[in-house]
Amino acid sequence: ILFCRFFFCRCREPLPKCMSVDELWRAKQLYDSAFHPDTGDKMNIIGRMSAQVPMNMLITGGMMAFYKSTPAVIFWQWLNQSFNALVNYTNRSGDASLSDKQLLTSYVFATGGAVATALGLNKALKNGPPLIGRLVPFAAVAAANCVNIPFMRAQELRDGTPIYDQNDNRLGNSKAAAQSGIKQVICSRIAMATPGMVLTPFVMNHLERRGTLCRYPWATLPIQVALLGVCLTFATPLACAVFKQKAEIRFSDLEPELKEKLEKKLGKDIPYILFFNKGL
Repeated sequence: ILFCRFFFCRCREPLPKCMSVDELWRAKQLYDSAFHPDTGDKMNIIGRMSAQVPMNMLITGGMMAFYKSTPAVIFWQWLNQSFNALVNYTNRSGDASLSDKQLLTSYVFATGGAVATALGLNKALKNGPPLIGRLVPFAAVAAANCVNIPFMRAQELRDGTPIYDQNDNRLGNSKAAAQSGIKQVICSRIAMATPGMVLTPFVMNHLERRGTLCRYPWATLPIQVALLGVCLTFATPLACAVFKQKAEIRFSDLEPELKEKLEKKLGKDIPYILFFNKGL
């Protein structure tokens, strides 16, 4: 409530004596993490970025522990892409909405692409080194991100995403900004997954060669989940920091029709740099 009063209503009332500036900023952080920056809607708790570490620890751990069995590959890839689809929709850019048909199409393509990639690589590398086999889930996840994110945010590619000047004045919708934002999100998601899904196979392969996993087979899943948890704890905020949610785009990089429209509207006051929410 206090955050809304001070930041949205722009009330000039002083802070209550019982609340410090640090507590107000803490309230702002909580609000920003729970509500969509463009629509203002409260986001699904599992789809928030704060759920990335615990959810990915469990799902990715399962994908990497049970990568040899075909039914297990299908199940874990389906579960992972179901989670990713929810995250991608929850953290979409702008106020675009998808129809049930678009959501279903996006979900089927993304899940099918991930499962097909994982099964195809498993079959092709069946007689390859164990370490290569352990890296198959990472390849499937990277490939699926390239499919899942654009499909779940296809509306932005068609209609564009809102762009703003430095004073947060909305100037229109840009397809070029949407394309840039989606590319950045794909790179960000792959960057989040890379440390855990690449480092963990090397550690597990080393433990397997030493015979540790043969003596303690029950430890395979807990060890992988713990390693992934450590990697994701650092990789997730780092990837979000490198690929900032409030992205920038130069006026010269906008599509011609939008540039022409803004030139007529703003004249000589056209900003060199514009801003947009790329999503997470």
